[in-house]
Amino acid sequence: MAAAPGYGAGAAIGPVPAKSSWQPALADTTPVTAPPPIVGPVDSSSVYQFTLNSITGQRVSLSSFRWRKILIVNPASYCSYTPQYTDLQTLNSRYGSSVVVLGFPCNQFGAQEPGDTEQIGAFCQRNYGVSFPMMAKVDVNGAEAHPIFKWLKDQKGGLLTDGIKWNFTKFLIGSDGQVIDRYAPTTKPEAIKKDIEKALTAAK
Repeated sequence: MAAAPGYGAGAAIGPVPAKSSWQPALADTTPVTAPPPIVGPVDSSSVYQFTLNSITGQRVSLSSFRWRKILIVNPASYCSYTPQYTDLQTLNSRYGSSVVVLGFPCNQFGAQEPGDTEQIGAFCQRNYGVSFPMMAKVDVNGAEAHPIFKWLKDQKGGLLTDGIKWNFTKFLIGSDGQVIDRYAPTTKPEAIKKDIEKALTAAK
């Protein structure tokens, strides 16, 4: 499997500057014109119930992304699918405040995300210009799987088994906080565009 840009084949991630200037966006600050954000309790059956740690250690409530379509993905830096970062960034930018991509780095598949949070963040920005929110590294399967991935798998199972199969599995979330669909690692982000636009149209 080819090494992703910036990594030597078979080598550990190289050192990054002691103080990386990379700061992922915790939330797109572009004003949401309509409808306005909900005020009130969060539905415990929706994705908005979760509060997460960002890659920079800040707490992020997914309720801050209400009224947006959310594309959740478990990326890895040292994977043959890593170039999908380019299309993910394009999707995140294309629809303004209506769509946000959330990345959850994971090292469970082939140990392809071995770096620490600073290394992951610097790699994403340096090679792919990533500006969408990145969360802290998580497990997506097993006893230590993050609760959000347990919820996602319960909402939308996969083929043969509900477990996440590999890096870059994707979940599209509607503005009601429910899973619209699940996509295999082989599904390119560009191929999800029609589902995103369908969801955007339905919300009008």
